[in-house]
Amino acid sequence: MLDRLIAEAEGWAAPVVTFIAQAEDDPFQVLVSCLLSLRTRDETTNAASQRLFARADTPAALLALPEAELARLIYPVGFYKTKARTLRAVAAALLERHAGAVPRDEAALLALPGVGRKTANLVLSQAFGVPAICVDTHVHRIPNRWGLVRTRTPEESEAALRRVVPERYWVPLNPTLVAFGQTLCHPTSPRCSQCPVAASCARVGVTRSR
Repeated sequence: MLDRLIAEAEGWAAPVVTFIAQAEDDPFQVLVSCLLSLRTRDETTNAASQRLFARADTPAALLALPEAELARLIYPVGFYKTKARTLRAVAAALLERHAGAVPRDEAALLALPGVGRKTANLVLSQAFGVPAICVDTHVHRIPNRWGLVRTRTPEESEAALRRVVPERYWVPLNPTLVAFGQTLCHPTSPRCSQCPVAASCARVGVTRSR
C-alpha cells in the first residue's frame, strides 16, 4: 500500500513543509515553516513563510526583527502573535546553544521553545532524512481507517507505527499520507472509488463515496 501511495503522491501537491524542504534544503526554514504550519492551512503557511524568509532566513536575521513586525509578516497564520514570540525564542536558543544551526538530534530539538514531538520528527525526517515518524491528523487518522493500527492519540499512533511500518518508509510516511488525506482520503467524504489502495482498506466506520 505504501509503495503504491508513494508512487501516486508524485502527482499530488506536496505538504508545505516538505515542499520547502525540497526547494530550499535549509533545516532552519523547515523548522520555521513547521512551527508556522501548526493549526494553519498549507496555502497560508506557504505565503507567510515566503514573506518571512524574504526578510529573514537565518536565526540572526529573524531575531533582529521586532516582534510586532514579525507578527505582521506571518499574519494570518493561526496564533500569529504567539508564534512570533516563539520564533524569536527559537532563534535565540539556536544562536545561544547551537551556533545558529538547527540540531540534528531529537532531544536537542525538543528542548527548543515550542517544539514538540510532531515538529521534531518532521524536521528530522524532512530536513535531515533521519528516520522519524511525524504523526499529524492524517498520519493518525488514515492508518486507523485502514485498520493498520488501533490507537486513540497521535502519541499512541507514533509508537504503533514504529512497530509495524518498516523503517525505510518512515521519512516518506508523513508527506505521503498528508497528500493522500488532502487529495482523496478525506475525513468525512473519502473518495474511495478513486483510491489506489481501496482494496486493502478495512474501511472501518467509513462512509463510502461513490
